[in-house]
Amino acid sequence: MTTTALRPQVAAGGAAEPVIRLDGLSRRFGTGSDALLALDEVSFEVRQGEVVALLGLSGSGKSTLLSHLDGLLAPTSGTGTVLGTDLATASPAGLRALRRRIGFVFQQFHLVGRLSVLENVCTGALGSLRGPRLGLFSYPRAVRERALDHLAEVGLTAHAFQRADTLSGGQQQRVAVARALMQRPALLLADEPVASLDPESSGQIMRLLGDIAVRNGLTVLCSLHQVDLALSWADRIIGLRAGRVVMDVATRGIERAEVMRLYSEVGAGAPGAHRGEVGTAGPSMEAE
Repeated sequence: MTTTALRPQVAAGGAAEPVIRLDGLSRRFGTGSDALLALDEVSFEVRQGEVVALLGLSGSGKSTLLSHLDGLLAPTSGTGTVLGTDLATASPAGLRALRRRIGFVFQQFHLVGRLSVLENVCTGALGSLRGPRLGLFSYPRAVRERALDHLAEVGLTAHAFQRADTLSGGQQQRVAVARALMQRPALLLADEPVASLDPESSGQIMRLLGDIAVRNGLTVLCSLHQVDLALSWADRIIGLRAGRVVMDVATRGIERAEVMRLYSEVGAGAPGAHRGEVGTAGPSMEAE
């Protein structure tokens, strides 16, 4: 895929409070000499309407970071706020309330294959409903109508009553996007949403996410492996290596080779590596 822009850039200079603000956020798993430092003093801000690609090798901390932003994990040290909620001090109820304001799109779709497309989308509203739901028509009419609106937004109205497991991979991911939109999210997180899709479907999904972000003023943070796709889609790239931020650059005007340095050089801890420069210490590594 070429790096032809898929969406317009967000205008600079907005004065709104950051949707995401991290300051030295770290996460260890385990204790003592066997402890794994998964996130190492991660610091950055993301403002409303920004579309950010999170890049890095497998094991660099991308999924762990997204889990923190969604309130599923608490930091070991450092501070972080998402949509005004303090990730370290919020109560379980506060974190549940935060998750209701965040849409999450996964690599594996997580649809219920035997259910219709429409009912799968309706499940995105469960956080705002009381009691269990037994079948499509147990959802309020307003929820079903909103689900149909979101299916129209992702171009799948004609498949509303089709079983989800009969759709192609790209179509299933569109259903997952529509489901996430049912939460009326202020922030959309996506964890490798196109890793299992072919290049054409990948481009369509990322274009869809970009278009939705523009129409709704939605903030999006998406982990990816595909550098070209990140360059053509995002306003900004944040690169992780060994749990540290080693790159934070706007995509406008940046060369592909500069971003590929994230994969070819070990930059954790190198001077200047935290703002747009990857250091040069360590052995060469091949990108995945």
